[in-house]
Amino acid sequence: MPHPDGSSAVSAREAFSQARRHLPPSLAVAGKLIGRGAVEESAEGCRVVLSDGRVALDFGSYAVTLLGHRHPEVVAAVRGQLDRLPTASRSLLNPVATAAAAELVDYLGGGLRRVYFGLNGSDAVEAVVKLARMATGRTRIVAVEGGYHGKSLGALALTHHHRYRAGLDDLLTGVVHVPADDADAVRRATDDGAVAAVLFEPVQGENGVRPLDVDVLRRWCADAHAHGAMVIADEIQSGLRRCGERSVALAAGLPVDAILLGKPLGGGVLPLSAAICAEHLYAPLIKDPLVHTSTFAGHPLACAALPAALAAVEDLAHRGEHIARQMAERLARVRERWPRLVTDVRGRGLLWGLDLANPHLAGQLILDLAHAGLLVSPCMSRPETLRLLPPLIAQDTELAEAFEVVEAALARLPVDTVGKGRSTDGR
Repeated sequence: MPHPDGSSAVSAREAFSQARRHLPPSLAVAGKLIGRGAVEESAEGCRVVLSDGRVALDFGSYAVTLLGHRHPEVVAAVRGQLDRLPTASRSLLNPVATAAAAELVDYLGGGLRRVYFGLNGSDAVEAVVKLARMATGRTRIVAVEGGYHGKSLGALALTHHHRYRAGLDDLLTGVVHVPADDADAVRRATDDGAVAAVLFEPVQGENGVRPLDVDVLRRWCADAHAHGAMVIADEIQSGLRRCGERSVALAAGLPVDAILLGKPLGGGVLPLSAAICAEHLYAPLIKDPLVHTSTFAGHPLACAALPAALAAVEDLAHRGEHIARQMAERLARVRERWPRLVTDVRGRGLLWGLDLANPHLAGQLILDLAHAGLLVSPCMSRPETLRLLPPLIAQDTELAEAFEVVEAALARLPVDTVGKGRSTDGR
């Protein structure tokens, strides 16, 4: 169909046809159900415009749109870079990447001084685990039950959920998963001196928005370091003030050797991730910069977005504190009003999980919310939980609108189905 600017776009009907022919067909089915036959066409701020003219509030997007869609300062920075140098030669030094690295190091306080840039969370996970193994000369990694770190083969070894590991277990070697609440687990796992690193999410997003106990994490850090292992905090979803702090781990005083960031790092405009590392962890790259490379690592457009994104996040930090309080209060009232449907709410900052009585109800609620104009994200490892991820730019009127939609959708759910579904972990 023609656009006012003279460009053309694929019609919704053709998009679904193309998806069935060339992408996983189930994506077409799911997209058609959620969009009621429409596709996303444009977006700005908290709103996504559909091809049929409807508009939806976006409190989902898997935590990418912390600044909403098309934040003007981020867009301007990317557009300016597009007119100068949209891609790098890979032979000459790219000053856009060096400036972004310096900005990121300063943003986290300067204690971790070395940066590796990737395009997504899995890139950062793969890079830092490889570096830890090379730096220590060890191969084993300790991860946490319920953790999610990506689906590429190396990152998948750290991801815990059986759904994504089925049929691949023989390839996912060298990783031990420990219970999230076992303070002594890392000491036991590292006793033999074979562990290269301990990796955890301070807040497990895909596992139903579950903050890990800080005292347990502090003990894990001490035990890992006592046995010569590195400590890595995966904050790809929870960092950059999504959970209130620039870094959840650093704010808690945890002595980590690397922080992993991603999702909103490119301002919701371009894909970008980063591993921000201590010198001793980064040592293999200092010795040989070609030991781990990627064609698009440090891409100029993505790196141009980073300083603008960090500045915008900090300008809105006070707004995030206000939204966090509003979310806690409103979700507590939802839990109190609908006790048979909503079994729990958990969260921190702008990352919240809403537990339904069974996965069927959660799926129905996500669908009903989308039809009523509110987009949220499911939890892939906890199908009974949906995530509410409001952006920092959300106004009070938009929060009120979102919760009106939530309560109206809950009122339509069939209470008589409570207890008929079961979660995938058998609870």
